[in-house]
Amino acid sequence: MTALGPGGRTYVGAAVGAGRGDRLTPAKPATKPRTIHVPEEVAAGLEKRMQGSAFPDLDAFVGFILARLLEDPSETPFSAEEEIRLKERLRSLGYID
Repeated sequence: MTALGPGGRTYVGAAVGAGRGDRLTPAKPATKPRTIHVPEEVAAGLEKRMQGSAFPDLDAFVGFILARLLEDPSETPFSAEEEIRLKERLRSLGYID
């Protein structure tokens, strides 16, 4: 797996594969662990973000996030038109630029 940024923490065996739904679901353990490197500030931000979640550790949380990135875009719950309207609404409320 490609290193993400210079230096930082090393995580072994980020789990891949998680369920979909409204709640975050911990990923299942990977069959073959891999090592990735992330900057310390990214790792600290992820740890803060996962506090109070059902994830047992940062590996499971990162695995879940990466698995979501790999999902088929056709599984998105919004049509292209709905996504445009949603982005316009979020922009008008000041949540995005």
